[in-house]
Amino acid sequence: MIITQDSVVQLHYRVSEAQDLIEDSASGEPMLYLHGHQNMLPAIEQALAGKAAGDELTLVVAPKDAYGERDENAIQSVQVKHLKGAKKWAPGMTAIIETEQGPRQVKIVKMGMFKADVDVNHPLAGKTLTFELKVVSVRAASAEEVAHGHAHGVGGHHHH
Repeated sequence: MIITQDSVVQLHYRVSEAQDLIEDSASGEPMLYLHGHQNMLPAIEQALAGKAAGDELTLVVAPKDAYGERDENAIQSVQVKHLKGAKKWAPGMTAIIETEQGPRQVKIVKMGMFKADVDVNHPLAGKTLTFELKVVSVRAASAEEVAHGHAHGVGGHHHH
């Protein structure tokens, strides 16, 4: 079966910038995603369309097609009580804040007693990334997966 709209794709991946490994799924479960439902970077979905189990590909993705260019003005002031992930904060640390779009990773730029200046750029913004992908399996999505807009099962979304 080849990857098309509403396919559930299981794959292993390695992400690197230049020679620096950022993330590698090889030691764990493969990732599962529902193709065609914006659960993956569009450049990766386009490259995977038409592929099948066993296919491997290497994709170099420019910042504009990955996590965007860095915006040097993307500094926001937030109350320290909204930072999640540590008890004590210092510049350079990564925190999670809740936004209207859901949780977001931010980098602490400057700390005050009650407020912190945080960089809201995605941690991989401005980076040209290399994705090494290996398709493990492809199957048709269930009606429930299509309705929910994501794959279910190990490596995918779990309902609690």
